[in-house]
Amino acid sequence: MKAKQSKQRKPDENLTPQQKVRREVIAWTWVILIFLLINAAVGQARVIPSESMKNTLLVGDHLIMSRFGYDVGIPFTDIHQPLWRTPKRQQIVIFRPVVPAETQDIVKRVIGLPGETLDIRNGAVWIDGQRLDESYTQGRTERYDMQGPYKIPADCYFVMGDNRQDSFDSRFVGCVPRKNIIGTPVVVYMSVDAPGSAWGSGDIRERFLAYGNALLHPRSVRWSRLFHTF
Repeated sequence: MKAKQSKQRKPDENLTPQQKVRREVIAWTWVILIFLLINAAVGQARVIPSESMKNTLLVGDHLIMSRFGYDVGIPFTDIHQPLWRTPKRQQIVIFRPVVPAETQDIVKRVIGLPGETLDIRNGAVWIDGQRLDESYTQGRTERYDMQGPYKIPADCYFVMGDNRQDSFDSRFVGCVPRKNIIGTPVVVYMSVDAPGSAWGSGDIRERFLAYGNALLHPRSVRWSRLFHTF
């Protein structure tokens, strides 16, 4: 038995230090490449910084986003390519901002599809003359800056937040081109009750403070929201 075990260990024992280092480098290179592939084409993490999707999504909800079929890109760059899937009505999507000054990806719900005529009246959304049934909204739906009825262009989607009186959406900036849509949320993997400023882009210090507070005060974690799926 001992002889057999020594034979099994012999290949490793015969490796030089340089060979062992090279083997580790190759192994970690594959790990990094697989991570980049998943990040580019399968899924990424996102966090909710505002109340525009309340109560469907809360400030501090941490999401896993699926990019599969929607978009593929080079991680940590703006280089990406839309794929074959198209959003459905009332589906929650994540998209790159249409306003040039904004940098953080945005989460909204698809309301109107390409080619449809959308109008807002009597506190409700109307699609091609039919009132849209929406049980997920909070607050009355107003037109704000929207000039209607609005004919949605081809390859473009009209999106709104569920919190209709606290959402900067297509009523203000127009529809979202399909090329901007990069994925859809799949699951909430963490939810931390902290101010929205902690989750904005670039606020690293406040974000670390929010995580530290969650470690010291576990009640700030919304445990009931963990693993909520969409």
